[in-house]
Amino acid sequence: MISFLKIKQKKMEVLSKGNKGKTIIILTGLGCSFDEWYIITKTLSKTSRVVIVHRPGLGESEIGSDVRNTGAVVKELLDLISVLEITEPIVLVGHSYGGLCVQHFAKSYPKMVAGMVLVDSTSVDLHELDELDLPILDETDSDEVWLEKCISYSSMKQEQLRILLNPTLSEKQKSFPKEIRQRLLDFQIRPSLYKAMYLEISNWKQDAEIIKSLETTLNVPLIVLGRDVEFCIKLGLQGGLPEEELRILEEKWKELISRQGNLSSNSKIVFAKNSSHSTHMDRPDIIIHSISEVLN
Repeated sequence: MISFLKIKQKKMEVLSKGNKGKTIIILTGLGCSFDEWYIITKTLSKTSRVVIVHRPGLGESEIGSDVRNTGAVVKELLDLISVLEITEPIVLVGHSYGGLCVQHFAKSYPKMVAGMVLVDSTSVDLHELDELDLPILDETDSDEVWLEKCISYSSMKQEQLRILLNPTLSEKQKSFPKEIRQRLLDFQIRPSLYKAMYLEISNWKQDAEIIKSLETTLNVPLIVLGRDVEFCIKLGLQGGLPEEELRILEEKWKELISRQGNLSSNSKIVFAKNSSHSTHMDRPDIIIHSISEVLN
């Protein structure tokens, strides 16, 4: 069920499913819709209460004029927990940028967290990716390129974005219910999405340093999920990218994922076979299994 809650004086779009068992809160990646998690939330809601939100600017959540960084997400999460009257520690799941937000929350409020699953999460050492020598990959995928794109897209009208981006669904998403398919298509053509992405990317290196400075070692169950190096290299090669650069990037990413195991004294690292960065779409089964393991 989708509802609109007043969080930090802004309207936020919240999807809640299930009403028994422990509460799982999922934070999506940069520019990602909560509807991409349809299979995962549907399965988990049979035994747990699942809550997944659109951060300000995503979906129908109001963006406002506040700073958009992981610190703001931590405050919104605290407010959400209060509004939903959740009193027990929660299981936190974060994909990509959402994983960076989860790390910030868990290190700030360790007693409120019962367990964590990080899904190919952005690392607190993400600055190390900039130090790699990747001239061809950087032409299309550097922070600077993304910031420029986001500025351009955020100034366009929805109809312009529809023509330019021509949003499509993956084969798996085509099997989702009709209303969800439509929401996934509409999600990508809102100018506010790109404003939010611009602000989040602008601040994430500074956020990472703040998170690193929080000297908290957790001892809750933590499963760190990473993508499949060879699978990602193969995808990149199909897109005409150079193998040497792809390998340098993927090996560094794998190293950064592995380091996330140090967040908790009770951690496990799993690399999901046949998974790209979008693990939640490629391997929902492994995420469901990991969350279930943490719950138990």
